[in-house]
Amino acid sequence: MAAMETPSFLFNFKGCYFASDFITPEYLETIEDFEVRDSDIFVVTYPKSGTVWIRNIMLLIMYEGQRNGTENYTNQVLAIDYNITNKDFTQLPSPRIITAHLPYDLVPKGLKNKKGKVIYVYRNPKDAMVSLFYYFKELGLPEDLEHLMQRFFTGKVLSNSIFDHVKGWYTHKDNLNILIISYEEMIKDLRGVVLKICDFLGKQLSSQEVDKVAKMASFKYMKTDTRGNCEAEIGQLFKKEKVNHLRKGTIGDWKNVMTVSQSERFDKVFQEKMKDVPLKFIWDIKEIQDHD
Repeated sequence: MAAMETPSFLFNFKGCYFASDFITPEYLETIEDFEVRDSDIFVVTYPKSGTVWIRNIMLLIMYEGQRNGTENYTNQVLAIDYNITNKDFTQLPSPRIITAHLPYDLVPKGLKNKKGKVIYVYRNPKDAMVSLFYYFKELGLPEDLEHLMQRFFTGKVLSNSIFDHVKGWYTHKDNLNILIISYEEMIKDLRGVVLKICDFLGKQLSSQEVDKVAKMASFKYMKTDTRGNCEAEIGQLFKKEKVNHLRKGTIGDWKNVMTVSQSERFDKVFQEKMKDVPLKFIWDIKEIQDHD
């Protein structure tokens, strides 16, 4: 694959790249007018930035840590930009948890009028890119890291540039009922993040329930929790027995893959693209360990 070539499985819709196997331009045209309920909770991430993890946290909070394996998640969680089952969202009970990788410009109009709530999770871009690199390998779509990095910089990947994605949501935060948290914050203090989300949603859990949510949402627990890690569900999308969607759940894995030169080039692009975004980015696990 040439460095700047767009993969054949992607198509461009209003300036954003989507996977042709999972969605159509005709369906995407309907998202702008998607009717947002006041009770809707949109969970928005850039790909490989903790989507499955935050989704599981949300479900555990909704079930107050009392999940027993009988809940029908498909009736409460929907992926608005992966609706391959043509599900009728209007028939789903409230509160609906709606996951999305959409850039701010393509979200339903109702969200921009402060209907519903948004939880936006961002991740340090080097780790997001390396996670995507391994994910492609898992799916049998291996790609040279250098080529992937070039496409990552230019936005010729699913959901376009991570820099534009994060910046777009952050700069429009005043238009939304939004809570912004980082993937790295979830690693450092998962219980604290659970409490922060509960406060944002107005959901009151006992201390014991919060403890249980944090335990069941821990990366170690989720690796063996087939309902929480979505391996079979995502495997079905890709017509594989299962897909290992949760790999390491750490900070700084990019150091094991990127060369010094690649890291330095990445830093230059990051500084240029994100200089006006005052979000804190954590690049190394030592950054949170040193402050414990």
